[in-house]
Amino acid sequence: MPKLKLAGQSSRTALTLLAALAAAELCVWLGTPIPWMLGPLMVTALASMAGAPTHSANLLRNSGQWVIGSALGLYFTPQVSALVLAQWWAIALAVVWALALGGLFGLWLQRRHGAELAHLSPRALLATTYFSGAIGGASEMTLLAERYGARTDLVAAAHSMRLVLVVIAVPFGMQWAQHQWGLTVDASLLPGPREAQWPGLLWLGLATAAGSVLMTLLGRTNPWFMGSLLVAMALTLAGWEGSAVPTVLTNAAQLVIGVSLGIRFRREFIQTAPLWLGSVAWGSLWMMGASVLFGLALAWGTGLHPATLILGTAPGGITEMAITAKVLQLGVPVVTAFQVCRLVAVLILVGPIFKWVGRDKKAT
Repeated sequence: MPKLKLAGQSSRTALTLLAALAAAELCVWLGTPIPWMLGPLMVTALASMAGAPTHSANLLRNSGQWVIGSALGLYFTPQVSALVLAQWWAIALAVVWALALGGLFGLWLQRRHGAELAHLSPRALLATTYFSGAIGGASEMTLLAERYGARTDLVAAAHSMRLVLVVIAVPFGMQWAQHQWGLTVDASLLPGPREAQWPGLLWLGLATAAGSVLMTLLGRTNPWFMGSLLVAMALTLAGWEGSAVPTVLTNAAQLVIGVSLGIRFRREFIQTAPLWLGSVAWGSLWMMGASVLFGLALAWGTGLHPATLILGTAPGGITEMAITAKVLQLGVPVVTAFQVCRLVAVLILVGPIFKWVGRDKKAT
């Protein structure tokens, strides 16, 4: 029976990947932004919600994050890293902004849905809305919410909805801006090595894989992305220019990441508290708009390109926003630095802040 189940999952995974590949090729033909991620994401989400037996293995997403992390780390040349360090105050402001924006979103959700969630204890209600609004990783926020008795299905649904909306809306907005204002790439923000070479690619793969495994053993967040990113950054900072990551690998990585996002949207997803999902979608649009204004303000204060800081402060995931920056060539290292620092800070601070805010809330 286990063998039959494994064979069935393998078949479903293969069919899902074929559909995703077809969708990616269609998006390439249509000229959509980040086609290798958006196409697979949308076709997988639609098929999943329609009840199709879509499937993706964790190994595929981990591999995709490993490849993307390795590719992004190559952008952190000594000159670029000095630029990023010089903007430490802007990154700190972005962290404060993310915490405040997530807190306000959670407060709005509580006021809007407090009556229908009245069956929850005051502390559980606060946990549900607070962690649904926090701009952090979906799995991490859901796990934190579970500790305080929240409705984890609503928390997970909120993060899935917000992430997918951001991943779809922001790249299209950036592509439109490029067409309207002719956004050009800053040559100083391009990666160190520009061409894939052998055996440099092998050494890069082995070193970044070792970093990812180490992060996994240490129990760190997003280990396959963060481990490969940090190792590739260290190599680039040390002046290593052995090899770039081939485009075919980064395209494949985007495809499997898109699939892993799309399979979250099962048929049960659209049946889970439709009013809640509607509020999350509406609130997410407002968060994106507010973040655009904040990114423009930071661009004025730092002198960096507005598009780069809009991506750096967008309420999406690290991998997805960094992929957008890479494909559209909009300041990958700055975007990555802003998103990574925000994620780390949110993961460290969001729990203690909840304990302080909810100290007077009863658990029952």
